[in-house]
Amino acid sequence: METTSEIHVESARIQQEIKNHLGLRSSDLVFEFGNADGKVKLDLITINPRHNQAFLFHSVTGTDKLDALRKMLDYVQNYKEKENSYTIQWVARGDRELHTSYFRASNIMDALQKLYYGRDMNTITVFSVVLNPVS
Repeated sequence: METTSEIHVESARIQQEIKNHLGLRSSDLVFEFGNADGKVKLDLITINPRHNQAFLFHSVTGTDKLDALRKMLDYVQNYKEKENSYTIQWVARGDRELHTSYFRASNIMDALQKLYYGRDMNTITVFSVVLNPVS
């Protein structure tokens, strides 16, 4: 059985590996842990520094924090082959600037859920959702 210290070290190592793989700075990535039906839920949230908006990158559930982190790492290493790329154009309420964000998702609804994650749907107006061609 791993000690608490070993668990923290492994947790930090996996989180760093995820950040490195995505090429994001620590300030642009949030690991949010919670509980879901007796399991650990991990939401990986990205923050776009250009418009300071946070979006859901992906969610996983695991038996514990390390299991969830390992599942997230596996997702991050393979998501480009498994999910479609979407471009969403949107405007935040009270803003005039049209923003363009990119999401990987299994379908359009999942892409929109990632856009709306953690916010009231009335705070963003979506102008277009486009499934990008496979390169």
